[in-house]
Amino acid sequence: MSVGLSLPRIDARAKVTGSAAYPGDLAMPGMAHAKVLFARRPHARVIAIDTREAANLPGVLGIFTGADVPNNEYGLVLFDAPVMVGVAGGKVFDGVVRHVGEKMALIVAETERIAERARELIRIEYEDLPVIDSIEAALAPGAPQLHPHYPGNVIHPYKIRHGDAAAGFAQAEVIIEGEYRTGAQEHAYLQPEAGLAYIDEQGRITVQVAGQWAHEDQEQIAHALRLPLERVRVIYPAIGGAFGGREDMSVQIVLALAVQRLGRPVKIIWTREESIIGHHKRHPAWARAKLGALRDGTLVAAQIQLYTDAGPYNYTSNKVLGNATVTCVGPYVIPNVTIDSAAVVTNNVPSGAFRGFGSPQALFIAETQMNKLADALGMDPVALRRKNALRDGSITVNGSVIPDGCSMVEVINACAAAADWGAAQEALPVKGYIKRGRGFAAGHKNIGFSFGAPERCEATIELHGATQIERAVVFHAGADCGQGAHTAFLQIAAEALGIPTDKIELRLSDTSTSGSSGSASASRLTFMAAGSIVGAAAAVLKKWQEEERPARADFVYRPRATTAMDPETGESDPNITYGYVAEVADVEVDTETGQVRVLNLVCADDVGRAVNPQQVVGQIEGGVAQGLGWATLEHFVSKGGRPLTTRFSTYLIPSVYDVPDNVDSVLVEISDPHGALGIRGMAEMPLLPVAPAVVAAIHAATGLWMDELPVTAERLRAKLK
Repeated sequence: MSVGLSLPRIDARAKVTGSAAYPGDLAMPGMAHAKVLFARRPHARVIAIDTREAANLPGVLGIFTGADVPNNEYGLVLFDAPVMVGVAGGKVFDGVVRHVGEKMALIVAETERIAERARELIRIEYEDLPVIDSIEAALAPGAPQLHPHYPGNVIHPYKIRHGDAAAGFAQAEVIIEGEYRTGAQEHAYLQPEAGLAYIDEQGRITVQVAGQWAHEDQEQIAHALRLPLERVRVIYPAIGGAFGGREDMSVQIVLALAVQRLGRPVKIIWTREESIIGHHKRHPAWARAKLGALRDGTLVAAQIQLYTDAGPYNYTSNKVLGNATVTCVGPYVIPNVTIDSAAVVTNNVPSGAFRGFGSPQALFIAETQMNKLADALGMDPVALRRKNALRDGSITVNGSVIPDGCSMVEVINACAAAADWGAAQEALPVKGYIKRGRGFAAGHKNIGFSFGAPERCEATIELHGATQIERAVVFHAGADCGQGAHTAFLQIAAEALGIPTDKIELRLSDTSTSGSSGSASASRLTFMAAGSIVGAAAAVLKKWQEEERPARADFVYRPRATTAMDPETGESDPNITYGYVAEVADVEVDTETGQVRVLNLVCADDVGRAVNPQQVVGQIEGGVAQGLGWATLEHFVSKGGRPLTTRFSTYLIPSVYDVPDNVDSVLVEISDPHGALGIRGMAEMPLLPVAPAVVAAIHAATGLWMDELPVTAERLRAKLK
């Protein structure tokens, strides 16, 4: 047995010793260096681009603009953004800068210093346009339309009409109303965007880069350069973190363009400031919420109006918003629900995928509403959740039955028990201006792609030997962004093949050797990879038993289908399955300074079956730290569409002094009937309830509800005073 053991990570030694090669470490003979010229203005029409002086600088090999991109468009979901903004190009959305991180030119030179100098010599004439830097401004009557594809500055609206909300509120004996805001969040991964591209031995444009879905990167490059897929190869070396921030394109297409035009290796590394303005952020959100219940705590109605700030392009905004729409009333049975939501176009830095994918914003709303309701009813917040939580057979707000394996009640109970909820709550001391409090929150989130998006994951296994299996080779494209996915692949393969891990060789993250895995996102990769590897193992073992030596088998795993939301009612079967999580936070508040310190946090997470328990604990601790950053510390500030927090000296992320003294990771293992080996995805779950649990604890300590994130010391102190 290999699944269930805390085996050492297969990349641990290389990362600890420094021998692991990240994209920024790669080099080749004859390698040139590239730099990107960013617009650094939020909204303007491009009148002219003059590269002549820069091109004449000795050592410059080429300068490329939007006019050099064969098909100047990209987008993970919709092709609505230019690779580089040109002068009124062939696309209706080209010719206009819509955020500060737009790429204007790619400079390739013999050295980085020459490329930087040439960048300074490029002259661009702009006509500045009105800047829309907020949801309210974008939706105001008469607001300028920022993108030709999105009338009224709305990318995608959703509606849910479940039951009769008006009748439900008429029945309600207690009604809670609130208005909530959440801010942007920077991914702050270890290595900024970097990559090396070259022509391989088979004549393919090969891009070595950090990403989350190698085959999607391949398709985006091929689309923009108008190349057959087989002419493009993408390889992932070590990836210095991602968290959703590497789902969309950064350096991939421009690197491939440079190699296509110059025929020699080209390398690029962004600075941290370039990374912060050049890749997307977590969606800021604004919501107005209303929740109705009977005196005994039975939920009867909910109404939500929810907007997210998409920035100027879709990226994954329609999918993030869909997920937020489904989860913004929490993991509860509510018979009467009205939800109206929309992603809104602005000139802020684009928003996109970030760990949780809309659920952190949605659950901050839902769980704070639940905690306010518990307070108004004088009811224990854990008991309120137990009473209303989804169970097997429950009907969701989408009008479908929750997928089998719903463990929300068990997770709530496990968290409350581990935290000694009832007893410890009254024992928290109060001393002078230091106040202590405790808060509870829970949540759920989809595992896998949603709303009818095609799902698949492919694995290939070879078996070698004479009479016994002497060696197995597993080919898989799944990305290990630091979460330990490749170690999990190894353990799953060993379990499925019935051989020790030291007999297995992994060939990973290369589009030339593996079929598509889908992305390392949506808490799906271990869940989906398990299905593909177990299927491939069964197929190859059958061939082996039939004495085919060596044996090779390919398997494409496809889970059950999902369906899109009806545009008028929201009716659908939106998700394959869900993950479930609950948390208790103990905080200490300095009422003089507004400083919040999280002392302890208990996180109970149903993982179905823990492939590697130690890695699961690591995911919980990392998710908690990232959630605390978003909740209390990470204040991404923009003014007039221009980010002001472009360095880690101004954009603060949690350090060792900001994380809790203790994180108690409770692994709940209730086998998921939808997952191979009972595995349930969990990577995003620990982040989801952190903010509402901390806000509830702050309320317990101070009597104040903080309805805007992050709860910085300045904001809390102002409210305390």
